[in-house]
Amino acid sequence: MAAPRANWKGFIKFGEVACAVALFTAASSSERIAFNTLNRKTGNRVKREFVDSETGDPVERDDQVKGYETENGQYVVLEPEEIAEAVPHSDKTLKIEAFIPCSQIDTTYFDKPYYLAPDKMGADAFMLLRDGMKEEKVAALARTVLFRRIRTVLIRPHGKGLIASTLNFDYEVRSAEKAFEDLPDLKIEGELLDLAEHIIEKKKGSFDASLFDDRYEAAVVELVKAKLEGRSLPKKKAPVASKPGDLLQALRESAGLSAKNMKAKRAPANANKGAPREKAARPAAAKSKSASAPKRRAS
Repeated sequence: MAAPRANWKGFIKFGEVACAVALFTAASSSERIAFNTLNRKTGNRVKREFVDSETGDPVERDDQVKGYETENGQYVVLEPEEIAEAVPHSDKTLKIEAFIPCSQIDTTYFDKPYYLAPDKMGADAFMLLRDGMKEEKVAALARTVLFRRIRTVLIRPHGKGLIASTLNFDYEVRSAEKAFEDLPDLKIEGELLDLAEHIIEKKKGSFDASLFDDRYEAAVVELVKAKLEGRSLPKKKAPVASKPGDLLQALRESAGLSAKNMKAKRAPANANKGAPREKAARPAAAKSKSASAPKRRAS
């Protein structure tokens, strides 16, 4: 198998220490299933063509140029040489500007991950940086010109090497306030919260990326195979939509507990010991009201 090709080569510098490094793609979608667009009548592939929006005439590649829209329908033309001049100068150095605690990392800003490995010489300095960050439980913030832009990169220890994640700019990350502004100010407590915690405790596990299969890819592969073999796939049953019901009852069913079991679990063992049946009925009724109260608050 051929060695992976580096996307970028340069240096990483912390203090006065520097070592040569290389960036390699850590995640890629190139192996996903891709489709071609065909002419239904002929079965031939369809070719994409750029045309003038006003005249409808085809525009050859040499006649295409970048334009920045200033007003509706008004553009500033930018030649390739002018754009190239605007690209920041690169000294090919990842300058570490700060080390931050791993607990402070906001993953919302993560863009793309790259493996960062030592390039030829300087492995001792590289491993010194890696092991130092492991001991201190910190990540490094560095800046450099990557792919024609000045990028901020978050660097973390990863196995035998480091992983460098380019970060989204602040203007690219949308505020969470808009997404959550319609959430009611509601306090969940009592049996509702107890049951939710019980379900979470039962479902605790560990992260294993190999368990998350791409069902869409598998389904498309099976569909293509069936078409080649001249057979049809069995029709899937339409999913039955769950009825909007009682949140408390749904939680009890998810936890594998009935209302009777929950009441028995929450009631003291000697609550009704030696008490007349008529008197014992009142606390039970009160208990029932108490148990249903969270349901009214949460609905």
